[in-house]
Amino acid sequence: MNNILDNILSLIYPPVCGFCGKIDKNYICKKCSLKIKEYEIKNDCITKNMYIDEGYSIFRYKGIIRDTFIKYKFNNKPYLSKTFSKIILKNKKICGILKKYDIIIPVPVHKKRKQKRGYNQTEIIAREIAKALDIKIVTDVLIKNKNIKPQSQLTKRDRKQNVKNAFKVQNNKKIINKSILIFDDVYTTGSTINECSKVIKLAGAKNIGILTIAKD
Repeated sequence: MNNILDNILSLIYPPVCGFCGKIDKNYICKKCSLKIKEYEIKNDCITKNMYIDEGYSIFRYKGIIRDTFIKYKFNNKPYLSKTFSKIILKNKKICGILKKYDIIIPVPVHKKRKQKRGYNQTEIIAREIAKALDIKIVTDVLIKNKNIKPQSQLTKRDRKQNVKNAFKVQNNKKIINKSILIFDDVYTTGSTINECSKVIKLAGAKNIGILTIAKD
């Protein structure tokens, strides 16, 4: 099914640079490759806690990184996933980190939100990364069981309360004693990623790493 989706997207959307729209077989042109370097985060680690063993973000959530991701997430442009996945796969340090993990779990969206948007933007990128690096991806363990308010509309204090008990784990046999990499789009306060890490760790995961495309 995923290969069929990839073929359909390739036919409908030609390979373009996700930032400037220029046709480019690498999904990012040389000019934009240089431009996004100013947003790169060097050795930035997401705060560790009793549930998170290590965590990384690739970019600061600013400028063309922010603008392009908003288009991808909210403007029905699933083909932009190619640009973000290519950027991640070209990062040798990040790929080395990813290969340490048994399973990648993308942060899920509620089924009503996914139906309205048409896709889970995080899952699409995670699938492309997992396929390229030959890492197992699991999407039927971490479930979002509450259709909560968008985190972007809330204060830091309200975000933590908003995601409380919003996620649950099923099929936990798949993750017991496994090293799990949780993949999300943007890290802001950490409320969402912390809640996801908590339920996965308590369900039996050995250790948990976090990777997000950007950090606000």
